[in-house]
Amino acid sequence: MISFSHAKYVHIRLPEDVQRLELMGLFNAAKNKIKYLLKHELSDSMKKRLEYELERIERLLKDYNVPEEEAMKILKKEFPNLPLEKVKEWESKGYLDFILVNGKKYYYRRFVSNLLFLCKDDEVCLSKKKELESREDTRKSREALKSHVLEIINSGREGYIFPRKVRVRLKVSLKPGAVPAGELVRCWLPFPRVGDQQTDVKLISAEPSEYVTAPQDHPQRTIYFEQKMPENKPLEFMVEFEYTVHAFYRRIDPSKVELYDENSEIYRRYTKEEPPHIIFTRYLKELAYSIVGDEENPYLKARKIYDWLTRNLTYTYVPEYCTFESIPEFVARNLRGDCGFQALLFITLCRIVGVPARWQSGWYANPTQKGPGPHDWAQFYIEPYGWLYADISFGRRWRELDKRLHEFYFGNIDNFRTVFNIDIMSQFEPPKKYIRSDPVDNQRGELEWEGGNIYFDKFETQMIYI
Repeated sequence: MISFSHAKYVHIRLPEDVQRLELMGLFNAAKNKIKYLLKHELSDSMKKRLEYELERIERLLKDYNVPEEEAMKILKKEFPNLPLEKVKEWESKGYLDFILVNGKKYYYRRFVSNLLFLCKDDEVCLSKKKELESREDTRKSREALKSHVLEIINSGREGYIFPRKVRVRLKVSLKPGAVPAGELVRCWLPFPRVGDQQTDVKLISAEPSEYVTAPQDHPQRTIYFEQKMPENKPLEFMVEFEYTVHAFYRRIDPSKVELYDENSEIYRRYTKEEPPHIIFTRYLKELAYSIVGDEENPYLKARKIYDWLTRNLTYTYVPEYCTFESIPEFVARNLRGDCGFQALLFITLCRIVGVPARWQSGWYANPTQKGPGPHDWAQFYIEPYGWLYADISFGRRWRELDKRLHEFYFGNIDNFRTVFNIDIMSQFEPPKKYIRSDPVDNQRGELEWEGGNIYFDKFETQMIYI
């Protein structure tokens, strides 16, 4: 049984034979080697690591699921008259994301989007990018956010301001036949927390009508349901809720920043390592101290980290978080990743240099858009100001478009958010028995039955702002 706790061992290095086979793309051989090793006496931690690896391989291959022939057809459709030499050039520069799977190339399911993110020096890519960014919906979304942030900055107000009341309907639909008919399915949907920028959370309706909501300050808050799987029909879980979300803005005077009480609960809790991802590796420590240098002011340390990340990182989509051994290390070595990857690197670097930092995540919903999307960001703690915000991926984007918004996203936050989580890898309430589809975060919901976890490819999540 692959339980919730197995994911905590993903940072443990695999045996050399297994690593070598995976690097060669020989995943069937790697799985056979793991099964052979599991027949022998192992430490409990290595046993769980190898059991998790069998699951991780299956999940990884679901993300790298585009055969080379199909990938070439997709590229030709997106870029008419594309010469083969250009494809080879993109591959040599690392712009096309693929792996070898038992001797054949398979591309990441969002490889075209990542090509456009990574390819910054090619006229073919730049032309396509310009076309997408000039679309009316993209322009409206960008202008709405910019207008909102400038209104916050120019208001002369500070703290939690600009309250916005939001009503949301969240639905998960499990595909017919995903589990045998009559089996009990357990479901945890993300549910808004109370605290920080979010208040007045109210449950409007839920289906099924029997449910359990986790405490309002739970670090990964959920609403829990049970329901039996029907025959030849999808199984649906739905919750409708409303809440008030605030923007946050604070003008910080670095000269008034105080040193921490290193015995305080906040300092001890939010400057420590938390395997498997928030780990102070040798490379991350060297990177952190090279960025902050001799700086002793905690606020300015965090600012230096923010500036370095928003200057050097590139936003890209990533395979599911459950397939990575150390997310911050991956970002630091490859200088790329999505919003959550960038936030985790910021959090880890801050903790290394003694600045308390933590996770925050949920959904981002620009009023001009049809629907919201998952989004992650960070918080860092500064005396005597308290918890401040840092949205690395937004800061990186606005660094190129408008420096005022780049400044804003260090310390402050807009009110276009739904907050479900302030921590990673927290056990749900009631607890989930099997490993989660996303052991790190929870934005799409989690399901299981007596036979094990139900992975993302078996259900769909829909979130609508009413």
